[in-house]
Amino acid sequence: MSGGVFIDGVWRAGAGPEAVSIDPTTGETIWRETTASHADVAMAVAAARRAFPSWADRPREERIAVLRRYKEILVERTPAFAEALSRETGKALWETKAELGSMAGKVDLSIKAYDERTGGVENAMPFGRAVLRHRAHGVMAVLGPFNFPGHLPNGHIVPALLAGDTVVFKPSEETPLAGQMLVSALEEAGVPHGAINLVQGGRETGQALIAEEIDGLLFTGSALAGAFFRRYFADRPDVILALELGGNNPLVVWDAGDAEAAAALIVQSAFITTGQRCSCARRLIVSDDAAGKAVIEAVAALSDRLTAGPWNGPSEPFMGPLISARAAALAKAGAEALGGQSIRTLGSVDGLSAAFVSPGLVDVTGVEVADEELFAPLLQVRRVASFDEAIAAANATRYGLSAGLISNQSELWGKFLNRIRAGVVNWNRPTTGAAGSMPFGGLGASGNHRPSAYYAADYCAYPVASFEADAVLDTLGDIKGLRA
Repeated sequence: MSGGVFIDGVWRAGAGPEAVSIDPTTGETIWRETTASHADVAMAVAAARRAFPSWADRPREERIAVLRRYKEILVERTPAFAEALSRETGKALWETKAELGSMAGKVDLSIKAYDERTGGVENAMPFGRAVLRHRAHGVMAVLGPFNFPGHLPNGHIVPALLAGDTVVFKPSEETPLAGQMLVSALEEAGVPHGAINLVQGGRETGQALIAEEIDGLLFTGSALAGAFFRRYFADRPDVILALELGGNNPLVVWDAGDAEAAAALIVQSAFITTGQRCSCARRLIVSDDAAGKAVIEAVAALSDRLTAGPWNGPSEPFMGPLISARAAALAKAGAEALGGQSIRTLGSVDGLSAAFVSPGLVDVTGVEVADEELFAPLLQVRRVASFDEAIAAANATRYGLSAGLISNQSELWGKFLNRIRAGVVNWNRPTTGAAGSMPFGGLGASGNHRPSAYYAADYCAYPVASFEADAVLDTLGDIKGLRA
């Protein structure tokens, strides 16, 4: 396993520029390779196109067997793979081990989802039968993110391969090692040459990939990039898009009772993975009274107790660094630009690299704030006078990924559930709560509704309706108005 590309079963150096991956905890270079050129990308897509007919024609049981072997390899490699993820992202080892568990679990979930979402149905008809089947699209481009560089692209690649599609995968330029290890595991599992291909690189590599004759784009990333893809493929309706984008997610706390219990859910919603989850709470909406004030104070106090540290330190931290020192600098600038009253400053952490930041908490009540996703541990607080105002404030966003309510009142939950505009809506659970056995996705600027988790199967195969009879029947009598 060496090289910036894996094309048609061969690892080799790419013909593009050299790139590196940096451990944000230490600044150490942990990966250095030449990336894919435009010609490399074209070769990868051509290899996937050649491999498609034989892979799609394989009995489904054979494709399942290959992917179950892939699951076994992920389990075997969990210690080494999880450590590599921690080095490349800075995430705590407890998080990256959980990520590997989700990757392995995706295989059986995808098999079940395929049967339920894209299986076959046969109904008897007077002439014979009507049959629903699903067929693979062809060549799928997968563009992966840096925050879950194993789990999220894996969530597209496994359903695609299971359906009979072939894949060209470009990981985030921030996490190339994770992509390399994922493809290596698929190679060892027996995915045939050309059915999985890897092209490393940045934006230019991604642009070269989407310019090729692909049949689908499976993407996880920013709303800005997702909007670009919508425009780019406007005249290519043959390309199916699965866009899992970001969110400016609201969390409403109303009649919650214990402020400290509410704060624990809020902190887990806003600051987990150092705020680098698309489903993290970005906006906290509370009552403008003593109860709301108590919640804000409890969140501030709990945030002071959160530990930030290296993944391999003497004790497990709650938070690691952001993906880079540049990301940390942008987060600090974004926090300062909000205005409002700073309750806790999103700042540097003494004794750690410039990629580490402390959780930020700012009251923006009465302040006009840009409706943007700030991908960092930064929570905006807004105080309102009524629950109806809370729902209105929660829905005051062009995004629609995740939302949550913390309340002991079931009638408020019913009202919230009916009115909130989001694809993942949780009650007395963190906004980041999700499951591979459920659909995942959002609307508006957050994507095209259900592109991931259990419903990923929907994007990897298309329905074919057939009306069939086993023999040629005489239907002359069905033709009206025939002359003798």
